[in-house]
Amino acid sequence: MALILNSNGSITESSQQPLAFLEFAFRPFFLLASLFSIFALLFWSAILSGHISVNTYGGSLWWHMHEMLFGFVAAIIAGFLLTAVQNWTKVRTLHGKGLMLLLSIWIIARVLFFFPGSIPDWLIASVDIAFLPLAALALAYPIVKAKLWRNLMFVPVLLLMSTANVFMHISAITHDSALMSQAASAMVFLVTFVMCLMGGRVFPMFTANGTQTPRVDVLAWLEKLAIISTLFAVLVGSGLVELPAIISAIIFFIASAAHAVRVLRWKIWVTFKTPLVWPLHLSYWCIALGLLLYGLSMVTNWVSHSQAVHTLTVGAMATMILAMISRVSLGHTGRTIVVGKTMTIAFMAIFSAFIIRVFGLYWFDSYQTILATSVLFWVIGYGCFIVLYFPVLTKPNR
Repeated sequence: MALILNSNGSITESSQQPLAFLEFAFRPFFLLASLFSIFALLFWSAILSGHISVNTYGGSLWWHMHEMLFGFVAAIIAGFLLTAVQNWTKVRTLHGKGLMLLLSIWIIARVLFFFPGSIPDWLIASVDIAFLPLAALALAYPIVKAKLWRNLMFVPVLLLMSTANVFMHISAITHDSALMSQAASAMVFLVTFVMCLMGGRVFPMFTANGTQTPRVDVLAWLEKLAIISTLFAVLVGSGLVELPAIISAIIFFIASAAHAVRVLRWKIWVTFKTPLVWPLHLSYWCIALGLLLYGLSMVTNWVSHSQAVHTLTVGAMATMILAMISRVSLGHTGRTIVVGKTMTIAFMAIFSAFIIRVFGLYWFDSYQTILATSVLFWVIGYGCFIVLYFPVLTKPNR
């Protein structure tokens, strides 16, 4: 029910519902970020194939790296956290006009990147950089009000992501490719760290509830090892701490092993008949694999840096995001948390995009074929989500 202030100063209730699309952050950000990811990858593929030539802020490579991380992934994280925090704190979170303002900043930033030269670089950068700090502020308010301090850790994580974004923009303005790579790597590992935190919190519960099997007991030493080793991997992988290659690789190997043991204990084999659970397990396995490949890329020629990064981004992030937004969208709109064959195909498609993108070089001679095929599978995966979930995300709760 909506409250209306009458001309005589009294307040009455109206049966008119507020716009459902702006009631919770997950609604606009899940839908629009998914749609944007399809556009961004099709655009990137068209540039590399030579079908189009567009002058973007920062250049095409910078734009691709930035927009997939700070455009797509950051929007999903903001939508998820600004929705989850209301469950944690029972305090009403950003909605309505406030949510529209945050969403508008995100959209305007995406548009401004196509007008370099016409719009000052500092203005383009300022609008884009503003998104994550504002999201952090919106996240902090209900946490502080409810004094639920243990969840406050996500606020500095968002601010660290914002700092990485600042350096991404500095690299664009100064044409510093090394800084661009370092800032992008920092974001990749910060997101990986968030996935590890959230995965450890909810995946065992999702597995137990979804498969009607006993919940796996937590091993305190393993949880600490997984989180601490990942934190070290963040510091090393982002270039904040410089160590000999072999030492850095060992850190990644330890983190990989810790996460492999962690996810193995969650028993993926009990999830194969539950489409909303097995993709979560596969995405977490990709964290363990990505960390392993990242370590190997430091000390061998067996795998490339690109393969390691795309294992974390396409294999872990994209798969986990698709599974989580599918689940969250159903749960927070009062629907049964079950998906059918179409979303099962979507999950298989996005995982296939990872397989082709990372390991396609062993089967195909043409990079263009690898890229086009992986993008096609991405479009199928996230396209299915958009088509099926458009009414879920735009209509009132059931």
